[in-house]
Amino acid sequence: MTGSLVGLRAIVTAGGAGIGRAIVELLAEEGARVITCDVDADAVASVGGVSGVEARIADVASTPSIDGFMERAIGVLGGVDLLVNNAGVAGPAGRIETLDPEEVTACLDVNLTSMVRTTRHAVPPMVAARSGCIVNISSTAGLYGFPYRSAYAASKWAVIGLTKTIAMEVGEAGVRANVICPGSISGPRMDNVIRLEAEASGRSEEEIRRGFERQVSMRSFIDAREIANTVAFLASPRASMISGQVISVDGNTETMRTD
Repeated sequence: MTGSLVGLRAIVTAGGAGIGRAIVELLAEEGARVITCDVDADAVASVGGVSGVEARIADVASTPSIDGFMERAIGVLGGVDLLVNNAGVAGPAGRIETLDPEEVTACLDVNLTSMVRTTRHAVPPMVAARSGCIVNISSTAGLYGFPYRSAYAASKWAVIGLTKTIAMEVGEAGVRANVICPGSISGPRMDNVIRLEAEASGRSEEEIRRGFERQVSMRSFIDAREIANTVAFLASPRASMISGQVISVDGNTETMRTD
């Protein structure tokens, strides 16, 4: 799809590393103008060096921070054609009776409420233009139960309900909203998830890693570029009638159990 997104005005949250960084880089390669944010100053400095990308520090868990970021981004771009809500955290790990409710709330705030903070700014100019695309990043954990990760699973299930509702609200104006459910992405974040589950379950990290690989039919972790490719497709004219859909990019998850 080289050059298929020339002139597209895109906003991506948490674009400094991992899935977000892969999305930002591919959108820019395809000709989009991209503004992204991240809470990590080093990540912002790094991704800000990519041609066609502007990066700023913003905290998706802070309404004033995101209000300022979104207002500036939409102003600089002169509107917005694509919003990618990618920010997320792993949240607490453990059996439900061991969880701290405050940590659960913090997980929901980043993984779910942050999408409301950004989307409420993006929808009005999209509706006015009678076009636009919103892509929310959920997880295969949003399709299954996920032992020891109830806060994360709950937040990712909620993302699907939120997105389907947004698609219904804005569809008549020609605006689309879809969900991508990535499987286990190779990289530092997945390494941390494995460590947390190992601590919560009392098993070794290697055992947990093998368990994650056995979860999917293709017996492999996913590369972040696979998610970026799907975002680019959904943002392109080729996906003009795809809305309200949940798209798994995961090698076919069979279970979320690692034991």
